[in-house]
Amino acid sequence: MDGLPRLRWIRDAVQDNVGDETALVVVEGLAYSRTTGKAAERAGLWHLVVERLDGVVPWAQVPPTARAKYATGKGNAAKDAVLAAVVRRFPDVEVTGNDQADALVLAAMGLDHLGHPPVVVPAAHRVSLGAVVWP
Repeated sequence: MDGLPRLRWIRDAVQDNVGDETALVVVEGLAYSRTTGKAAERAGLWHLVVERLDGVVPWAQVPPTARAKYATGKGNAAKDAVLAAVVRRFPDVEVTGNDQADALVLAAMGLDHLGHPPVVVPAAHRVSLGAVVWP
């Protein structure tokens, strides 16, 4: 499945996993400087998902630099540095790639914001929570 049908499937899967008790959904902001060849598709998916969430559940957008800083202490950390930091900080979680590491960091940021940090994060890393507009 490709194109718009795939994007709609992902959007619907996200919506299906948001329940009445969902306290917060955390999404990463778009990284416009990336040259993956799929910038338009990823931007379209981001907007489809956020449009579906908006007004239904509280959600926050985390800038990519804030995600990296929360994980590593550096806002310009490379994806592999984030992955390495996540593997060290969450030794009981099987993380098999950069996308999973990013998702785990976003979840940890949301839990931290809600007062339930899943792991101890240095204060210098937690500063990145201030870069997020929380609902």
